[in-house]
Amino acid sequence: MLKLKKLDKFVLKSFGLLFIATFFICLFIFMMQFLWRYVDDLVGKGLEMTVLGQFFFYSALTLIPASLPLATLLASLITFGNFGERFELLAMKAAGISLFKIIRPLMILAVLLCGISFVFQNNIGPKAFSKLTTLLISIRQKSPELDIPEGIFYDEIDGYNIFVKEKDRKTGLLYDVIIYEFSEGFDNARIIVADTGQLAMTADKQYLYLHLYSGEMFENIRQTGVSKGNVPYRRESFKEKHALIEFDSGFNMADASIMDKQSGSKNMQTLRHSIDSMVLQNDSVGIANYEYAQDRSFDVDRNLSKSDSIKVEEQRILGTINVDSLFNVSTLKKKQSVLNLAKRDIESLATDWSFREVEVKNTDLQIRRHLMAWHEKITLSFACLVFFFIGAPLGSIIRKGGLGMPVVISVLIFIIYYIINTMGSKMAREGEWIVWIGMWMSTLILAPVGGFLAYKSNRDSVILNSDLYIGWIKTILGIRPERHIVRKEVVIEEPNYNECLSRVYDLTNKFNAYLKTHRLLKAPSYLKLWFAKVEPNEISLYLDELELIVEELSNSRSLEILNALNKYPIIPHRAHTRPFKFTWLNTIFGVVFPIGLFFYVRVWIFRVRLSKDIKKVLAVNNELANIIERNK
Repeated sequence: MLKLKKLDKFVLKSFGLLFIATFFICLFIFMMQFLWRYVDDLVGKGLEMTVLGQFFFYSALTLIPASLPLATLLASLITFGNFGERFELLAMKAAGISLFKIIRPLMILAVLLCGISFVFQNNIGPKAFSKLTTLLISIRQKSPELDIPEGIFYDEIDGYNIFVKEKDRKTGLLYDVIIYEFSEGFDNARIIVADTGQLAMTADKQYLYLHLYSGEMFENIRQTGVSKGNVPYRRESFKEKHALIEFDSGFNMADASIMDKQSGSKNMQTLRHSIDSMVLQNDSVGIANYEYAQDRSFDVDRNLSKSDSIKVEEQRILGTINVDSLFNVSTLKKKQSVLNLAKRDIESLATDWSFREVEVKNTDLQIRRHLMAWHEKITLSFACLVFFFIGAPLGSIIRKGGLGMPVVISVLIFIIYYIINTMGSKMAREGEWIVWIGMWMSTLILAPVGGFLAYKSNRDSVILNSDLYIGWIKTILGIRPERHIVRKEVVIEEPNYNECLSRVYDLTNKFNAYLKTHRLLKAPSYLKLWFAKVEPNEISLYLDELELIVEELSNSRSLEILNALNKYPIIPHRAHTRPFKFTWLNTIFGVVFPIGLFFYVRVWIFRVRLSKDIKKVLAVNNELANIIERNK
């Protein structure tokens, strides 16, 4: 029997409670987005609570697979962010426990979540999708509740347009009513105008009972044989008029069999069978189209006269048929007949082949949709594991718990995942990409990111330290910090000024010699820069010696010396040389001329700046030597 350690129980408990909470939060957010999408279909229909309950229940079931990855990401981020913020992760690592041992029970749980998500999508998801889609179709077909607004035409009753200027909410009376009835077509339209009226629903909710008072009715009387300019109409005045209007306001569930061919309502086994059937069907259609094209090939013997047929037979015996010559020797009437016949044949063939093309394209689209649904059941399940390996290391790196920073990062990562996944799905659906590449694109991009974060987190790398990246950018752009040396409160050992002075003089001689032997202001040779043998970097040794002098003299109590030290520029050792340490990499960049030219110009700029820096160092050396001589 598997026995859990106390640490494993602690990690599982911390993650489990957060996962349950974040799962329901994510599910609620997705449901609100889903409800907002279909709110127009639900409002004003007078739906019963049982119908709304079914709608929310089935929509929640279909959104569970999408909520699991986001909940895993958010829960792992918060859990390990809390561990880092409360120094619990530091204590675990100090005890000799690596990150992989800490997350081992959660890795098993994440794999279990992948399995649960897959089983759910393959068994429960298709049924829920079928029920939800059938329910949505039924809701859309349901007539809206009768609530005629004031001041506008109401057209929700089939065949009628009703205008009400004003209505009394208490009595239900409608004032200044205008009704346009088109139930028998526009040619036999009726227009009814009444001072007051009232609408009521019959007990069986199948008809509207219309009461109208003090009005007139105008009706067209369309008769056979009567010209369009002479249409008689009938006018009727009434004090009271009653009519029944057919209006079914009941909720009727659509037939569930309409979803049998949809890819979302099938499990993986059914999807595979459907794909095989459609591929076989498309192959059969392709063979039939090929045979049809062979049978419909152009025959020059058709519609030719007896003499023309003899000429064709003679040319066929000779081995050639020159259609142009036959056409040229024909009469003008015969030419016109041939051209008209050819035009009709081509138009007929174009129409025929366009229908055949639509049939094949629709089948191809259905095949791609079924393949996408098949892959989605795997990729959406695997996303739980990918998001865990992104969230757990990232939480241990940022070390921020709660619902602040983790929520922001989770939303950004999920948006990136959603954009990549949507783009891949669109490309796969349109046939631009292979289906499996489009459906696995988000996983193929984010999985290496999760592995990289796990590796860096296990080695305690500060990859999210902004100072690190700012310093790197400053190095690339050549922006250098300034020295800031202050007098120390406690100095253990005073510097040896005589030795420092001799080292300053020696360094001055070396820098002067370097300026004479290296013409830094002149543009370097492009070929020598990239392909010549690497020479020893003398300036690097001189700059190291300068830093040793600055470090020793920084223990001085003299403010003059400290101020002089602050004037020394901080000089990079390799900025004026080849950009890369590896010879083969420099050779590649030298060959790729546009990139090599960029680095060549950069090296030249840094050589010019090095020349100015050395002159600055020489001036500061002279000033520092005078200060030491004066105060010795």
